[in-house]
Amino acid sequence: MNVQLNKKFRYGIAVAALFAAAGMANAEAKHAIAMYGDPALEEGFVSLPYANPDAPKGGSMATAEVGSFTSLNPFVDTGRSPWQLPYLMGESLMGRSLDEPFSLYGLLAESIETGPNREWVEFTLNPAAAFSDGSPVTVEDVIWSFETLGTMGHGRYRGFWAKVEKIEQTGDRSVRLTFNTEDRELALLAGLRPILQKSQFEGVDFVEEAPDMIPVTSSPYVITDYELGRFIEFTRNPDYWGADVPFRKGTNNFDTLRIDFFGDEAPAFEAFKTGEVNFTREFNEARWISQYDFPRAQDGSVKKDELQHQRPSGMTGFVMNTRSAPFDDWHVRDAMIDIFNFEFINETMTGGTQPRITSYYSNSPLGMSNGPAEGRVLEFLEPYAGDLLPGAIEGYELPVSDGSERNRAGTGAALAALEEAGYTIQDGVMKNEAGEPLEFEILLQTGASEFQSIADMFIQSLDRLGIKATVDAVDSAQYKERTDNFDFDMTYYRRGLSLSPGNEQFGYYGSEYADTVGSRNLMGVKSEAVDAMINQMLTSESQSDFVAAVKAMDRALTAGRYVIPTYQWNISRIAYDANLHYPEDIPIFGDWPGWQPDVWWYED
Repeated sequence: MNVQLNKKFRYGIAVAALFAAAGMANAEAKHAIAMYGDPALEEGFVSLPYANPDAPKGGSMATAEVGSFTSLNPFVDTGRSPWQLPYLMGESLMGRSLDEPFSLYGLLAESIETGPNREWVEFTLNPAAAFSDGSPVTVEDVIWSFETLGTMGHGRYRGFWAKVEKIEQTGDRSVRLTFNTEDRELALLAGLRPILQKSQFEGVDFVEEAPDMIPVTSSPYVITDYELGRFIEFTRNPDYWGADVPFRKGTNNFDTLRIDFFGDEAPAFEAFKTGEVNFTREFNEARWISQYDFPRAQDGSVKKDELQHQRPSGMTGFVMNTRSAPFDDWHVRDAMIDIFNFEFINETMTGGTQPRITSYYSNSPLGMSNGPAEGRVLEFLEPYAGDLLPGAIEGYELPVSDGSERNRAGTGAALAALEEAGYTIQDGVMKNEAGEPLEFEILLQTGASEFQSIADMFIQSLDRLGIKATVDAVDSAQYKERTDNFDFDMTYYRRGLSLSPGNEQFGYYGSEYADTVGSRNLMGVKSEAVDAMINQMLTSESQSDFVAAVKAMDRALTAGRYVIPTYQWNISRIAYDANLHYPEDIPIFGDWPGWQPDVWWYED
């Protein structure tokens, strides 16, 4: 079945609602909150529009993951936990709708209230909210969770906590956070912080001992079986407190969820072919076309769907570490982009079917426009002209080759850029003026066969210019350790982005995090312009300024030449057992339809 997602009309309405000139929120308790304007769903709504409130309960979903894990606690930096765990175990005060750019609805909290300028936010807990062991979720748990995660938890929580002036109990079931900076998004981010059980961690070193514990949470699922590095099994809690909360209606339908881990893509795919796992998302176009003819697919036991989406492309490719030579010189980074023969690689890998990523927010209304910057985008960038690389204001586009293996135009452009950096070919080897050869290493994770193949073709192009590049493929533990410590020259990079960028952009590209161990600013961006654009998007009070700030940031990052972009997936390809079902009404953005089990159900 080929399902086409065409929701431009609904998307337009959602964006218009998001940025409606509705003014600041009044100090009034409400069931929901939006970044701008009013939430789409009024109080008393039955369920999220993309959930099936009549979905049956039962059955199971099993997925395959390439990699490993050493911890079941995703709330601390120590250890390596599966990326899915925060979504399955991190129940928060509010829940996010994937059908709106940024709106939250009551979950653990039955209501939310903000100051006139969102200088504070207050939540009132649902009286039924309870942890999986039956104990109630209290204000004390909420305050402890904010304080502990903000000071000792994973780095993703600490940036938010630095903007909190105080947190205090204001009633038997209410808690207020007051902020120390102007940032409209903070009230919403507070609603998304996970709430843990304070008593579970009494007498426990939260940093050193927590990674060896299974957190007690209020979520619909509990971990009932696991083997470190091999699998995790979740069982739906039959006594889950929030089954009747509108945000949860029609969701969390499977009795069990299981994640199996494999060292390579090949055995993971074999597990799907044999039925060991029953859902997969396919990123390899060639495999999608040629290898889904196995018996279970032929007899109808497995279904294949292609779903279009309107999410930003994000950035996928090879990121260059600007903290040290040779990639601290933008001319060298520019040369790498010229040498990378995308058209030839795309034809080899996908038959030329995948469009290239052209910027961080391409494929969306937030992506930069071609040509020179204009209007508010130009106004935002002009004060930082001296900080920006060529193309950010004038206009920047990725090179396009003729598709031949030799890529003569790209080679010529690369030679010119390298000469600007002081490199020339000497006796067949690219060297600088000191006679030092241009060499670097591409760090990959074992099992990343697709990017290994792309790297091999890239290396062949580099070799023609006398540049020596090698691949170092390491296991997942080593890969995480090295990327956390920025111990690489170039590595695979994937940054998914949404239609509602906010504070997380500091973690991705902020100067403050460029040298913070474990940060997600892998390239080491230190740009006053980028920092300023992030601040601008967080303080904008109109749609036009918000969009202009994101477009301006997109220009600064893309022209910064930090990543060699590859292709994007504007179509999500999923394959699954025929007894698994999902709603016809697909949300406009979010992680759909990747690993999004909460709205699926099992039915023969």
